[in-house]
Amino acid sequence: MCGRFVVAKPGAELVGVLRADIVNEALPAPSYNIAPTSLAAIVLDSVKTEPPTRRVEPARWGLVPAWAKDPSIGSRAFNARVEEIETKPMFRGALEKRRAIVPASGYYEWKTTAAGKTPHYIHPSDEGSMFFAGLYEWWKNPAATDGTNPWMLSFTILTRSAIGTLGSIHDRMPLFVDADVAEAWLDPTIDNVGDILDAAVDAAPDLAETLDNHIVASAVGNVRNNSPELIEPVTFE
Repeated sequence: MCGRFVVAKPGAELVGVLRADIVNEALPAPSYNIAPTSLAAIVLDSVKTEPPTRRVEPARWGLVPAWAKDPSIGSRAFNARVEEIETKPMFRGALEKRRAIVPASGYYEWKTTAAGKTPHYIHPSDEGSMFFAGLYEWWKNPAATDGTNPWMLSFTILTRSAIGTLGSIHDRMPLFVDADVAEAWLDPTIDNVGDILDAAVDAAPDLAETLDNHIVASAVGNVRNNSPELIEPVTFE
């Protein structure tokens, strides 16, 4: 699973390699402890223009489908297992036409040992950006009758089974993609979605092996904590 991640750079800098056309000025500030229901920047290709316009937008973490009665369902849909997204109604429609990339600096995972759960910070070895495959949805709030914007953008991060070093920390990991796979993943006009999903799943283990990880302080477990110190390695004396 992926229940916490880090965006340490401004949105425009973080997604430069994906060649976004429009970057929303209201992107969230850098954060070292993004949790479900928080806002984060996502990249999507809008189909309202021809060709599609690549946008970087703030979105709520936790997918809220258009048919939901209220947004609370999103708190249980912050991750989507790749083994289920082609058949589950919650994700099937978004997989076909509403795919997103979630840029990050790194993410946290907890390793269970006899002594308890130990948080690890997992990140690119060169301190660059990493990209998670995701899905997005627009939900319209039926109670928004006072002139406020009724539309909410939300997203989920795809996960797959973890292997190698990351598998020794947790049995699931985000579906990592590189810039080339991200280009295909974002294209809303393609028909062979299953092929692209399979390619991303197959390529993720090689990307995972390029990542570093280290143990961090337990303070990351409290969502109220949010500072650069959270990603610093714990020093054992």
